[in-house]
Amino acid sequence: MTKTKHFIVLCSVYCCFSFGLQAQEKLPLLDVLQQLENQFDVKFSYSIDDVSNVLVDIPNKSDTLKQIIENLNATTLLNFKFLNERYITVSTINKTIAICGVLVSEKTKEPLPGASVLIENSTNGVITDIEGSFTLNEVDVNKSIIISFLGFETQVFKAADLMLLNNTCKTIEMQVKSEALNQILITKFLTTGLQKRIDGSTILNTEKFGILPGLAEPDIMQSIQALPGVESINESIANINVRGGTNDQNLILWDNIKMYHSGHFFGLISAYNPYLTNQVSVTKNGTSSEFSDGVSSTINMSTKNKINEGFKGGVGANLIHADAFLEIPLSKKLAVHISGRRSFTDVFSTPTYDTYFERSFQDSELTTNSDNISESNKSSDFFFYDYTAKLLFDFNENHKFRANIIGINNNLDYTESYTNSDDETDSKTSNLKQQNLGAGANWNAKWHAKFSTEINAFYSKYNVDAVDYRIETDQKLTQANEVLETGVKLKTNFKINDNLNVLNGYQFSEIGILNETTVSAPSYDKTKKDVLLNHALFSEIEFNKHNTYLRLGVRGNYFQKFNKMIIEPRLNVRQKLNNRFALKLQGEFKNQSATQIIDFQDDFLGVENRRWILANNSSIPISESKQGSFGFEFNQNNFVIDVEGFYKLVDGITASNQGFYNNFQYINAAGSYAVKGVEFLMNKTAESYSAWVSYTYSVNDYEFESITPSVFPNNVDVRHSMSMAFNYDIRDDLKVSIGGIWRSGAPYTKPVEGNETIQNGNNTVVNYDLPNNENLDDFIRLDVSLKYNFNITNTSNGAISLGVINVTNKENSINRYYEVHPEDSNSAIQIDNKSLGLTPNLSFRINF
Repeated sequence: MTKTKHFIVLCSVYCCFSFGLQAQEKLPLLDVLQQLENQFDVKFSYSIDDVSNVLVDIPNKSDTLKQIIENLNATTLLNFKFLNERYITVSTINKTIAICGVLVSEKTKEPLPGASVLIENSTNGVITDIEGSFTLNEVDVNKSIIISFLGFETQVFKAADLMLLNNTCKTIEMQVKSEALNQILITKFLTTGLQKRIDGSTILNTEKFGILPGLAEPDIMQSIQALPGVESINESIANINVRGGTNDQNLILWDNIKMYHSGHFFGLISAYNPYLTNQVSVTKNGTSSEFSDGVSSTINMSTKNKINEGFKGGVGANLIHADAFLEIPLSKKLAVHISGRRSFTDVFSTPTYDTYFERSFQDSELTTNSDNISESNKSSDFFFYDYTAKLLFDFNENHKFRANIIGINNNLDYTESYTNSDDETDSKTSNLKQQNLGAGANWNAKWHAKFSTEINAFYSKYNVDAVDYRIETDQKLTQANEVLETGVKLKTNFKINDNLNVLNGYQFSEIGILNETTVSAPSYDKTKKDVLLNHALFSEIEFNKHNTYLRLGVRGNYFQKFNKMIIEPRLNVRQKLNNRFALKLQGEFKNQSATQIIDFQDDFLGVENRRWILANNSSIPISESKQGSFGFEFNQNNFVIDVEGFYKLVDGITASNQGFYNNFQYINAAGSYAVKGVEFLMNKTAESYSAWVSYTYSVNDYEFESITPSVFPNNVDVRHSMSMAFNYDIRDDLKVSIGGIWRSGAPYTKPVEGNETIQNGNNTVVNYDLPNNENLDDFIRLDVSLKYNFNITNTSNGAISLGVINVTNKENSINRYYEVHPEDSNSAIQIDNKSLGLTPNLSFRINF
């Protein structure tokens, strides 16, 4: 072959090779590294396993070595690092990348704002914006990314699969959970972490929860008061009023365990740790037939239910208490979650504690002066604590077992020192203790893609024990209230198709309530214990297709002791008219057999004491409610207007469980109350802010046939109630919230003018006028909060929060009653209970 032919062949091969390179535009990394070593006289140190099978873009001939290395760092999963001018290492260790993505629904292709994107085994993550987009920088290339959204299947990706390349983000299609007909309607409702379901219930997701005015950290029972129609007339979470009802008319469930106590510090702080309580569902009407009791509402709390691959936890403290929680995976199938919280108020006091103490114990023996005992001879210690533990065991993907325990404790000791008849110093200590212990177990089994079962069993024990030494009469008063309930529930779900589900089930419960009172002088002892068995069958169908949602159910309750059957129909309908407007109709019948009676100022240290009692089907009937509501909803571009009118009738209440401060305080009478009203909500949310205003107008009246007058305003008849708030993310790590409450003053009863007291046997008592015929001044309060988040390490972060309740220090009266004047038996003195004054609280947390 001649030189010319050689030249032609070489040129042809070279041209073909060049054309091939241009066509594929990528070379094996090994070849590129060899070329760079020759071209720039450098050496690369690498493992063959790391660089083999890696293709890279052909380097630009005009680029410097530094530019080429920077490009390789940005476009590969390898870490290129200069040791000096000549030596370069190539590894996969400590490689961090930027990741991004856009979440859309697989069915509708619409973006999913508010979804959670977390780095595995850490608390680092973000929430998708209004376009469903997210970005995370400096993510370990070897980490997994967990993407979750309520109502959709959770997805897990390797960080490398979401790497940001050429300013392009991966589109991720989220699959709707096949078993979830009751889908999320509004993903960001009022604030981050509040969501509204299509059945009208509200979901509070504590892990994603944003900031609310006045709160230094999440508080479950305080947070639900942001919802229209939910408020506390006396600021206490032990007295949450839902659509004009009393607190004991709320069914409170914690991981399917029925709870009888909800607050610390006599109702000023929620008793449920928000950092392991994953989700809270609040239903005011149209309740599923699965639930009974609670004629006003259902508050259903559930804790985290998944086994994580890594260890997680957090610790924190504010000016009242300290807490900690841990999520400990023991294996891929077994994990333990624990939490604990304790106040330090018995060790030292803070301005927040002083304000809470003054609010809780005003007009009691703890804060008022006694003629016989000076302040220096009085002392009080108050503390509280709670704890939870959960065992998670996954047999496999279709069979899962959970076991829970929760404990709530409040303790108050009050000591008085005095000089006895022998001129010796003596002391007596009174004590008030509240406890609620709950335990439960759950087995969830998925037998088929369309059929699943769940069985729950629980045990709940509530105790109030009080010992009150009264020095002036040398009397010892002991009170005890115990509630013991056990129950089991079996339910089945049969998914006929993607749009239709059938729920059936059976529930059995046994509840026993003990009330005991003893007095030392004169000697008196009274003990009463009642037990009630209840069997219930429930069934419902749930349909959701296109623009129509329907849930229709019925529940039959049989009370064995009374041989009584109560049938409860349930209805929940939502019809979407177009992309903006929807109509909704809800209705329910419900019952409850356990209610609370309220003891007053002279019963225990002047502290209000609520005790549970059980229906006897005569003087204490089973409470039954009938409720209906109708409304419409407008929703466009994250602007929501929600209007709903409602009517509720509750029959079977007693005068003793209403807390009357008038002539009816000690009357034994059964009656009813009827409340009708309208709720209005306007809410606008965006990526960096949320603003809302809610208003409720209602008329709430009692009817007691045996009392004159028989019809009069309810103790919680608040005609007008308005709240508004504005949340703003100043930066990604700095958030502020400001809001206010205005509502009409609570009703009260005043004495008859000119004849304020009368004789009742040997006693002089206040002569009250028409019941609840007057109203306190309007209640007005302004609250603010500020929260700053910061990263500590790649796997831990912290937060500092400041919350101020009643920032203007407005003095609000929340209750008014009268007593006979101690120096003039012909006149009465007015006593006002005041709301919290200026109450700051500071919280510091570390999550890991």
